[in-house]
Amino acid sequence: MTEQRKLKQRIRARMAATGESYTTARRQVLASGETSADRPLPPGIVPGYRTFGARHHRESGLLAHVLEAQGVRAPHTGAPYTEAMLAGLGGGVGFMYAVFEYRDLPPLLTIVAQHHPQPWVPAALDRLGLTYSDEHSATAGPALNRLRAALGAGRPVFATVDRSRLPWHGLEPGPGTDPYPVVVAGADGDILLLDDEGPQPRPLPIPEFAAAWSAHRKGRHQGITLGDPHQRVDLPDAIRDAVATTVAHLTGPVLGNSFDANFGFRGMAKLAEQLRDVRTRNGWVRRFGAPVPFFHGVRRLYECLELEYTAPGATRPVYADFLDETGRVVGGSRFAEAAELFRRSGEQWSRLAALALDTVQGLGAYTEVAEERMALVFSRGRDAEPEIRRLTRRLNQLAEEHAAADPLGEAGRRELFAAMAHLVESCLELERDAVTALGGDLS
Repeated sequence: MTEQRKLKQRIRARMAATGESYTTARRQVLASGETSADRPLPPGIVPGYRTFGARHHRESGLLAHVLEAQGVRAPHTGAPYTEAMLAGLGGGVGFMYAVFEYRDLPPLLTIVAQHHPQPWVPAALDRLGLTYSDEHSATAGPALNRLRAALGAGRPVFATVDRSRLPWHGLEPGPGTDPYPVVVAGADGDILLLDDEGPQPRPLPIPEFAAAWSAHRKGRHQGITLGDPHQRVDLPDAIRDAVATTVAHLTGPVLGNSFDANFGFRGMAKLAEQLRDVRTRNGWVRRFGAPVPFFHGVRRLYECLELEYTAPGATRPVYADFLDETGRVVGGSRFAEAAELFRRSGEQWSRLAALALDTVQGLGAYTEVAEERMALVFSRGRDAEPEIRRLTRRLNQLAEEHAAADPLGEAGRRELFAAMAHLVESCLELERDAVTALGGDLS
């Protein structure tokens, strides 16, 4: 607990110095605890692959590492592409809100705050005019042969896996429905070296990697490998195309069917409406009113806005950085205005996430255990797998105890949901203004 207090002090000091949200500051503090340069990389890493662990947006960070290793440089700077630039070129911000209900389980809230559902890495590579192979296989054998061949040729491989099968995450094996990209950055004999959370490569025996690779059903054995590293890109045109896609998907439609009611500004308005709804079965008061669903719903709200398939602040701050960087490339006079509006929206989304986190922090020990677990994932990974699993079970136990105690009561929940709805509506207003500003420079 002494180490956890020190960690909290470092996080709060960074928050005070930078103005970052708690989640962003924690990721930066943990990632900077031991950088890739602090100790020699293990043998087998492909040439040029030097950086591990994203700082803001996971998928864009992984892509930045791969492009740097393959010698791809941004034409406007001559330096490696930034996470922010790749986050924008991959599609930028988005919004998808849905609640799925299954028998004998609490309602499952899902928010995707980044561009969705177009795959991230192919979208960015296409805009950069880079050639790549995107291969799948029904069985692991041929896929592993291709993987070994690519690594032998000095090319890292994006692989889509089931996160619950990666031992350093300390999770119980799940159904394999959520895609989780990692980069296989090298091999040392029968050990593969992965770029995932943390500033050092993650070693994983080939059979265990194959199990995680096979467990993700929809994208089984998917491997993306960069081809010719020479770009065929008009960067200003690529930027305008990416921004136009972001604007189109916020304003809709996205899929061209009835599910579009869950996307973009319509999805945000739907979330605010259901948070305020005290009468129908779809309103949060009824859907998440009982103690157990309440805890799970509010915790998922925090996770979806700060951690999963997003960057902290619902991806808005890193997208604002993209607009600031690209405004100088395309000469968009209103990109800076839109950047400021998205940055303010990101602050509001982080306030909403913090409100959710503060609510579940009523558990007392929950926060300490959660931070201890994340620190172990970053610092020791697989070596701490038994401890991480123990802490995961403890978190679930604390959640059940919190739900049983029901500290807020029905009136407190209604008040909380109304405050959350107000924040969502504030974000919606800011982002509509941002889209109006961007539209002026895209027309």
